[in-house]
Amino acid sequence: MTHASANSLPSFIPRFKRARVLVIGDLMLDEFIWGRVSRISPEAPVPVVWVQSESVMPGGAANVANNIRALSGQVSVIGAVGEDRWGHALLEDLASRKIDTSGVLKIRRPTTVKTRVIAHHQQVVRVDREQREPLPASLVDRLIEQVKKHLTRVDALVIEDYGKGVITRPLLEAILPLARQRGKIITVDPKQEHFDLYQRVTALTPNRSEAGEAVGRELESNADVRRAGLEILQRLEADGLLITLGEDGMALFEQGGRQTIIPTVAQEVFDVAGAGDTVIATFTLALASGASMEQAARLANYAAGIVVGKLGVATAGPEELSATLRSRRGVVAPRRSARRA
Repeated sequence: MTHASANSLPSFIPRFKRARVLVIGDLMLDEFIWGRVSRISPEAPVPVVWVQSESVMPGGAANVANNIRALSGQVSVIGAVGEDRWGHALLEDLASRKIDTSGVLKIRRPTTVKTRVIAHHQQVVRVDREQREPLPASLVDRLIEQVKKHLTRVDALVIEDYGKGVITRPLLEAILPLARQRGKIITVDPKQEHFDLYQRVTALTPNRSEAGEAVGRELESNADVRRAGLEILQRLEADGLLITLGEDGMALFEQGGRQTIIPTVAQEVFDVAGAGDTVIATFTLALASGASMEQAARLANYAAGIVVGKLGVATAGPEELSATLRSRRGVVAPRRSARRA
């Protein structure tokens, strides 16, 4: 990316509000219990947390939608929640953020909830409440109908697979051809069991571990990442593959042999929870706003750098992203490997 191209990144942010994105996947509620520790329990060698406050946030696919909305994008979400207080709380929270939940099914199954206990800015323990079995065929058919209804009015489809039962083979076999036929941008946060179903999508955003599982080996070096990236890209015939590498940044692979290593821009890391959601949300929103794949990846990298500097599952706003781009402009030089022969 040239210096002029790098300086064009802020120009995409005002366009985010016109982009329309549909997110389908595993909806979750993230619960936070905030407190402090002053002693160890006499019953077991564990800290006693004195609770001072509690809060909830959208999690999983709901957090992807929340990130898109926080950046001013228009977003609808499709998935399922339980007929319980957690499901009601999640739908109420999403509605308050002006996220369209008309495609969310209320079902006889517990809402997925992740409870994090945090004391003195450190996570003490996480408690997960969930049911992971795939949804029955009758509910999958209802989700497919919702996708058909919503696809006509969006620019992009995000598939967010957390392995909690919403994303299934029958669902993917029905909705992916529809999205491709209608020329929609399709981005995927994949799980291993469905990896080979994502043929000819626009892009996938696995982390290092997920990419390693896809090729059946650990990715310990940069060379390992490059080989895996090219292998996955060729196998799936996707337009792009963005592998997130934690503190090592990101690696972007595009059809035609173009490979770009994007160093992290995070200044301080307090909490990586939800950072992957921020990446796919910003990446997709940027693509839907006319950015190239590399420009979208760089914007996603900046947004992720903002959220990991916050405690808890967080989002980045357009003003924050614009300010970060202004402050960092020209600081990070791009590093790119050579094109394939």
